[in-house]
Amino acid sequence: MEKTFIFHTLGCKLNFAETSSIGKSLIERGFRRANEADKNPPSLCIINTCSVTDTADHKCRQVIKKYRKMYPETIIIVIGCYAQLQPQEIANQLDVDLIIGANEKFNIDAYLSQKRKDKATILHTETKQIENFKPIVSNDDRTRYFLKVQDGCDYYCSYCTIPFARGKSRSATIEETIQIAKIAAQDGAKEIVLTGVNTGDFGRHTGESFIDLLRSLEKIQEIERYRISSIEPNLLTDEIIQFVANSKKFMPHFHIPLQSGSNDVLKIMKRRYNRELFKQKINTIKQLIPHAFIGVDVIVGTRGETDQFFNDSKIFIENLDISQLHVFTYSERANTKALDISPIIPQKEREFRNEILRKISDKKLTEFYDAQYGRKTTVLWEETKKDIMHGFTDNYVRVCATTDPQKFNTIEQIELGNIIETEPQLALGIKNR
Repeated sequence: MEKTFIFHTLGCKLNFAETSSIGKSLIERGFRRANEADKNPPSLCIINTCSVTDTADHKCRQVIKKYRKMYPETIIIVIGCYAQLQPQEIANQLDVDLIIGANEKFNIDAYLSQKRKDKATILHTETKQIENFKPIVSNDDRTRYFLKVQDGCDYYCSYCTIPFARGKSRSATIEETIQIAKIAAQDGAKEIVLTGVNTGDFGRHTGESFIDLLRSLEKIQEIERYRISSIEPNLLTDEIIQFVANSKKFMPHFHIPLQSGSNDVLKIMKRRYNRELFKQKINTIKQLIPHAFIGVDVIVGTRGETDQFFNDSKIFIENLDISQLHVFTYSERANTKALDISPIIPQKEREFRNEILRKISDKKLTEFYDAQYGRKTTVLWEETKKDIMHGFTDNYVRVCATTDPQKFNTIEQIELGNIIETEPQLALGIKNR
């Protein structure tokens, strides 16, 4: 019987990049990705999980149950952060066949023979022993490619389980990473997004640096665009900002986690910067690249975030010259230091604070888009839905126009017009086409 597989991926861009890499590995070993035309159920169903919040865990359980109901005889394999953090919980509560940890997930086919008939098999390495790393690149049917340059984290912020799920910070060498990027170039990639858990920490254990990686990537002639998916403010050096400002390939687009605009809460969170440093980074970006898009992560309702601390944070954020917020509601996570902190913020108050910041984000995004009207720039067309195609400009403005199939995965010079779409995401049309 033909060996086939399907994937369901939850969580971050890094998970999606890893899913695609695992899929390619299975294909190399004789598997085929199942499709809707198949009459038989897939041989394998691989669920790549997230565990950043309680909500993420809940979604993982729902997805696992859904696929077990759909495919009673299929081998269900659970990988990802939830599998690394709570393998026994999954085995006890859910009907799955294999639960594979972070150190083992890139060799799924090698463990199929270890599956037991009567209960879930756990293949799991303790977090402290996780050492495997290889740079991977993937587009997974998208125009933009994702290049994994780093994994793990050594920071141990008080609210976060990522160091427990992914292990210590690690990366390959620049030379090894460049070789993987060149594979994307050979595959026709126009844009590569650099991904990682703590991306700016690249090279710390190999004697290299993130800025050196950026300089090396710039030299790959075939790649026209790069984006840095996320970088800690204490690792976003002025040298990196200056490099992006002068680069022809690195896009004027930054994603920087703030988490709180209150210095008191930043201390509670055990973050490695204060809001003054964060504001200096924003000011430097806007001074050197006025049209840059700046997305910012914020967590609300963390333990210890009093009303005063939240209001202090809100006022600080309102006065930041940024483009958009990604607002997350705090969720208690096992084994984190935050569990020892008080006061505990009621769930309804957490959700109320989330809504306040989301409204601030909507206002900032609208203002940013309004300021783009009439700007001449470039767009990479990457998605088509019915008669409308979408893409992103250099500074991450979502653009739409009448579909032209010949323009898919091409970069076009345009002039931005009016906002023509507000839900689910703002989009600009093209002026005077």
